[in-house]
Amino acid sequence: MSATKHPKALPYLFFSEMWERFGYYLMIGVFTLYLKDVKDGFAMTEAESADLYGTFIALVFLTPFLGGLLADRYFGYRKSIIAGGLLMGIGYCIIGIHNQAMLYTGMTAIILGNGFFKPNISTLLGNVYSTDEHRHMKDDGYNIFYMGINIGAFICNFFGAALQIMLGWTWAFMAAGVGMFIGIIIFMMGTKHYKAFDLKKETHADDMPFSRIVLLILVPSVAAGIIGWLLPNNIFGSDSTDAFIFACIPVVYFYASLYFKANGNDKKPIGALLAIFAVVTLFWAVFKQNGSALNTWADRYTNREVSGTQANVFNTLKFAKHLTYSKDSTEKYDQYFRLQKEDGVVVKEINYPIYFRNMKAEKLPQEGASIDVWATNLSQSINPGWVIMLTPLVVAFFTWLRRKKKEPTTPTKIALGLLISGLSALVMYAAVKAGSNGAEKVSVWWLIASYGVITIGELFLSPMGLSIVSKLSPPRITALMMGGWFLSTSIGNKLSGVLASMWDTYEDKGNFFMVNLVLLLIAFLFMLGILRWLNRVFNEYVK
Repeated sequence: MSATKHPKALPYLFFSEMWERFGYYLMIGVFTLYLKDVKDGFAMTEAESADLYGTFIALVFLTPFLGGLLADRYFGYRKSIIAGGLLMGIGYCIIGIHNQAMLYTGMTAIILGNGFFKPNISTLLGNVYSTDEHRHMKDDGYNIFYMGINIGAFICNFFGAALQIMLGWTWAFMAAGVGMFIGIIIFMMGTKHYKAFDLKKETHADDMPFSRIVLLILVPSVAAGIIGWLLPNNIFGSDSTDAFIFACIPVVYFYASLYFKANGNDKKPIGALLAIFAVVTLFWAVFKQNGSALNTWADRYTNREVSGTQANVFNTLKFAKHLTYSKDSTEKYDQYFRLQKEDGVVVKEINYPIYFRNMKAEKLPQEGASIDVWATNLSQSINPGWVIMLTPLVVAFFTWLRRKKKEPTTPTKIALGLLISGLSALVMYAAVKAGSNGAEKVSVWWLIASYGVITIGELFLSPMGLSIVSKLSPPRITALMMGGWFLSTSIGNKLSGVLASMWDTYEDKGNFFMVNLVLLLIAFLFMLGILRWLNRVFNEYVK
């Protein structure tokens, strides 16, 4: 089916989201590296940076619950998207000011901004495809939209690497802000194409008034979060994790109440969506390690050295760094790479040249000599690069199946996505073995292969999740249910930080990836168990 038959709003939403994701993923690509940088960052340990990263991306995807609700009932989608984008752009710029107060202020602005932007642009896209002319193309529309997300995520890391190497962290974060502002300008240019689809939803007699949501959900959520923070002994590993999990309880209760209070016609689709939300949480727990554990793998365990023509190109484009070898410095590192010890006691984490820690002796340069290595954050472009290449193939594959009347239902696609994603953990397990459990660096092709596998799973699952929310949600709470999808993403994101913070506790790194495999197999088996019921609901309510 040719792209010209898609709604005219699609290009504007496509490029708005592309530039928004440019800013977000540029920031994510350098975030933990910046936190751990001793000279120009905040000298955080691996566990500290992974914990803050997990909490941050969890809260980024928790606020769409509120942003979707407010857009549904009061503000509408366009105003919410514009306000959210401006908040995010300002937040990126504020993080670039090297100060701890500015770090947390900027993170707060991004968290709030994403709450208004993310669920509502996805919902607006679904509304655009709600007409009889375009309804049958909704899955394809979300796949194309998802490719826009990943074009932004792909190109941003090259800008981030070059700006950080040439000018420092501040300019990398500023570039993220500029990208976000460009996205908002493009969105405003396309207003006439989706103005008619920006409709506030009428509240139902059974809907909980917003004042009661504040009193019964938001206030208890904040109170529970404070209690979780103050509880001694870190029940779930850290104060921030305790606070987040406690804060989620009232929000999860709210979504459960939607099911129990729904009328007969709404009960089944809401129940089906809640079941899917629960299952995909484990997918996000594994997938979102790209900015933490897999960033660490690229930084420490991957051969990033470039030489000859390749080095000249990378240095010209400012995508590579010079590292100088010092035998005395490398001997300060223990098996966990970044722990500097004095008399057997951990003092602090320090920066490069940890790269030399696990190089074969015959490949080490002479004392005082330098090598060129590509910037770690470039590895964050592998996944979106795969998405760009594979999306047309996946769309064509499902289009071919549709013509033969053999296309799987959306729930079936999600189940297959979970299974395929699990195989990526096996690739990383093999990478650990190839590198003798971290004693030697391995080829970047292991990382490329792992990202390639999980990207196929992602394309079966993530855009399909957005599509099924749009298809199954009762019309009056579509954005609210889209917020529920992002709530599951939020909880999964936090779990990804919890898992990544335990990286140093695994002597055999292969076991770390085996845990990821087990989590995704559990999710797949659960999804398989309810698949027949989900398909019945899907076939009954999706026309």
